[in-house]
Amino acid sequence: MGLKGFAEGGIASIIAGASTHPLDLIKVRMQLQAPPPTYPLPTTLDVPPPPRVGPLSIGLRIIQSEGANALFSGVSATMLRQTLYSTTRMGLYDVLKHKWTDPATNNMPLGRKIVAGLIAGAVGAAVGNPADVAMVRMQADGRLPVEQRRNYKSVVDALGQMSKQEGVASLWRGSGLTVNRAMIVTASQLATYDQAKEMILEKGLMNDGIGTHVMASFAAGFVASVASNPIDVIKTRVMNMKAEPGVEPPYKGALDCAKKTVRAEGPMALYKGFIPTISRQGPFTVVLFVTLEQVRKLLKDF
Repeated sequence: MGLKGFAEGGIASIIAGASTHPLDLIKVRMQLQAPPPTYPLPTTLDVPPPPRVGPLSIGLRIIQSEGANALFSGVSATMLRQTLYSTTRMGLYDVLKHKWTDPATNNMPLGRKIVAGLIAGAVGAAVGNPADVAMVRMQADGRLPVEQRRNYKSVVDALGQMSKQEGVASLWRGSGLTVNRAMIVTASQLATYDQAKEMILEKGLMNDGIGTHVMASFAAGFVASVASNPIDVIKTRVMNMKAEPGVEPPYKGALDCAKKTVRAEGPMALYKGFIPTISRQGPFTVVLFVTLEQVRKLLKDF
């Protein structure tokens, strides 16, 4: 296997990430709706909360106010993120899978799949965090007032400006959250896909073709969405907050962000953006694994 597994995973991830980018952008905009204020609110006033806008409305609003091209804001960061993060996690998982597969059954036990996913996700996230921060900021920029926008020209410009204005450490802001989310996503997504595919084939429900790959992919996408959405909401808010000299940031860290979010908006705020998450995670996972299986066939002789 070696480098071939990394190449196969990277190609599939870049195609999947670029093709589902608009859904990811809408998800980020939804997760950033009505963040908790940084000042105490008066408790005597009966002020209704701001209305929450659904994914379709957000998508239409983006097109109307920013243009259709805005749906691909930050796509360069997405592609860099997939190149760094997903190439690493997919390739490393493949290496561990071949190392830990039981030669007698030619299958890897579920527990080992989960451990392999946790390890691969952690390493991939650490490598890809700078691109992840840039991607979140570029996707969220259009929702800010014109005078407050960062207006990054590209992912390279975003990384350069962050390093210059906020220090190199800002490229790893929220890295703990990114690593935790990636561990959960990779373990649930890859382990579920492999387990579902094995079950379908063992029970003779389908042949090893696109139908099997699509069914296993949908199962993997759903499990990954349910498991990762809460930490994804917190990660998005922490990464997007603006650090200014002499001004206390809205959140002191991930735990503080989680507490403020739940206190101000209720526990279900941690599942804010779940519909676009599952709407994106489903197609993304299908494109990812169907493409991966086809790329493996093309490269099997290399």
